[in-house]
Amino acid sequence: MAEFGFNEHHQNEVISYMRFARSKRVLRLKTIDTCFEELKDSRLVEETFTVDEVREMLEGLQAVVGGEVETELINTAHTNVLLLRQLFSQADKFFLRLQTDISELENRELLEKVAEFEKTDFKTTNKVNQESSKPRLVPLNEGGVSELLNKEITRLQEENEKLKSRLRNLESQAMNVLDEKTRAERALKDLQKVQGDQQGATREQDLSSLESTVAALKEDYERTLNVNAASQKDLQQNLVSAKHDLLRVQEQLAMAEKELDKKFQQTAAYRNMKEILTKKNEQIKEIRKRLQSGLQGFQVCRSASMRNTANRETQPGNHRLSSPFFAAQSPDSRATPKHNLRGKHLAIFMV
Repeated sequence: MAEFGFNEHHQNEVISYMRFARSKRVLRLKTIDTCFEELKDSRLVEETFTVDEVREMLEGLQAVVGGEVETELINTAHTNVLLLRQLFSQADKFFLRLQTDISELENRELLEKVAEFEKTDFKTTNKVNQESSKPRLVPLNEGGVSELLNKEITRLQEENEKLKSRLRNLESQAMNVLDEKTRAERALKDLQKVQGDQQGATREQDLSSLESTVAALKEDYERTLNVNAASQKDLQQNLVSAKHDLLRVQEQLAMAEKELDKKFQQTAAYRNMKEILTKKNEQIKEIRKRLQSGLQGFQVCRSASMRNTANRETQPGNHRLSSPFFAAQSPDSRATPKHNLRGKHLAIFMV
């Protein structure tokens, strides 16, 4: 069995299973032989048989032999399942996951090697010694499995010790954190106490300062009542200072207004309005100049008319005006009032 890679222990286990399978196979073959013998003894008692009788005997023998073979095959499959159960149970104890390859069960080469092993090595061994020294499937608490268990226990103990040491480290760290927290709480309480004392002292100082201020105000009030003249002088000074403040405020307001006017003058709307007003003023000045020119001409004409009138009055019988301006005019006396009325209208427009 060296070509299968079995050690001595596993080889003995395989031999034990093959013996078990062979014994079951021999027993089942004996059962089949018994079926044939029973058929011979019970049915083959006559010299000749008909075709129907032979067919009936063969069918009955087929049913019996088929049932025995089927029972054996089913039993073999079930025993194989129980064997795998034992192996898997032991593997689970060590957290192993076994895998099987079903295709290898029909490998003709391996099957021939197993048959060769059964013919040679298996038959040459001493059956009696093997039966007596045949080891069973070793439980977990016996044989070589105990060594694996001890190793696993040792590994688990080492891991447990590591976890314990880690737990101790975590506990020490937690204790350190708790100590630091306690110290911090104590320091906080001390600080709050000191702050409370300082606040109390500050309140006392504020109270004493307030009392002194009240006392000073009371003294000032009494002094004010006792010295009316000084109080009036102080009031006058306060009034003067208030006036100065008022003047300063007014000056500031004036400056602010100037600043606002300056800012307003810098705006586009103000510039446009200023340009419009400038143009209007220039137009008004031009109109005034024209009116002034017309008024001066009118006054000149009026003066000339008055002189002509005076000359006419000084010369009897001469009713015509000698001025060229009135040469074409009618001698009617209504000409002079018209010119006077026009002069009045021009004077009113200028005003």
